[in-house]
Amino acid sequence: MTTKPKIDIQNVVASCNLHHELPLEKITIALPNAEYNPEQFPGLVLRLAAHKTALLFSSGKIVCTGAKSEEEVHDFVKMIIKEMKKIKIDITKKPDISIQNMVASGDIFMKLNLNSLAFKLENAEYEPEQFPGLVYKVPNSHITFLLFGTGKIVCTGAKNEKEIVDSVNQLIKTLKKLI
Repeated sequence: MTTKPKIDIQNVVASCNLHHELPLEKITIALPNAEYNPEQFPGLVLRLAAHKTALLFSSGKIVCTGAKSEEEVHDFVKMIIKEMKKIKIDITKKPDISIQNMVASGDIFMKLNLNSLAFKLENAEYEPEQFPGLVYKVPNSHITFLLFGTGKIVCTGAKNEKEIVDSVNQLIKTLKKLI
């Protein structure tokens, strides 16, 4: 009997357009959890929740990191808009939110011979002196896996949760053919 893979989303990176100019200096002064140093970086760093960070730009564009789901990204953007409202910056248009990357880790419950797989898998790189995992770029896809001998994996490049699940299932099928 094979065990179903265990996959957990670790980070979702999303971009967002608030369709509203943001006065970064005003935000920095008004919000204690904001850092802005334009000589070093043109964006303001806003930390609103545990492990969630947003980079705000004067154009109204935002990059959000640290969410663990698409739903959390939307909640985080709502939180940012609420903070803006508190300091009299009214965001009236619906924000455009786009998932840029999802990173997931998990276990496929298979022992993997990475030396052997490095030769059998197309688009694979394995240099154990440099890094203990095999890097596998899925052909015709933007998905990349890190595979470890224990069966632990990291998946990056997905745009949604379904893409992660489908990619992991395809990976397992590919590996079973090669092992």
